[in-house]
Amino acid sequence: MDFLNFIDFKITDILDIVLVAVLLYYVYKLVRGSAAINIFIGIVIVWAFWKLTELLGMQMISSIVGAFMQVGLIALIIVFQQEIRKFLLMIGSTNFANKRNFVKHFKFLKQEGETTSINVEAIVKACEKMSTSKTGAILVIERGNSLDFIKNTGDRMNIEVTQPIIESIFYKNSPLHDGAAVIVDNFIVATRVILPVTNERSIPLRYGLRHRAAIGITEKTDALCLVVSEETGQISYIKNGEFILFESGIQLITLLKKDLV
Repeated sequence: MDFLNFIDFKITDILDIVLVAVLLYYVYKLVRGSAAINIFIGIVIVWAFWKLTELLGMQMISSIVGAFMQVGLIALIIVFQQEIRKFLLMIGSTNFANKRNFVKHFKFLKQEGETTSINVEAIVKACEKMSTSKTGAILVIERGNSLDFIKNTGDRMNIEVTQPIIESIFYKNSPLHDGAAVIVDNFIVATRVILPVTNERSIPLRYGLRHRAAIGITEKTDALCLVVSEETGQISYIKNGEFILFESGIQLITLLKKDLV
């Protein structure tokens, strides 16, 4: 009986470690590359200090820090509202019955050297071609979060990603050019998609609705967005509600491949 209890303890202990590791991975995935990562690190430091004072029996400072942690919970919900929304959407959009989606939500288990199946080169070359002609475009690339809730706002498609196809969709006389195109696993699955527009007021006025829509969808999900400005021809790469800077098409391809693996 003692041996069985020992085995049970070890199994639950391992399961506990795995669950904590997965939770920490998702938290890191949500806050990486943003100011929220500094807040998250600060919370961990305060929590560790609280537990240390409890362990050392320092009751006064422990009670003060403990009260701060309890009252600060409401403030943290306000500060991390975007991240909490994305986390709940990530969990809610996970389809464990689908092997592809299940593996996609555990990308950190992939072997080093694996690459994305999406034709990133074709996407970037199409954006560069549209940039020279100042053809407005917005491409949304699905990652972990399902984008079914925005696909339904446009026209369903199932076209393999190629440079000519992307250019033809956003050609100014094309009936499909208005709105966004959604890419999933190297297929354009929807066009003329309507995206949620961000309410962020700090965005420079030179950016129009395409950029605000790209920021909006990347705030709410972990999708990646490429926007070609109709006014300037500039290509913008947007992730986690923020503009990601790059110096050339080759660097943009590298960034996309890294974020899609």
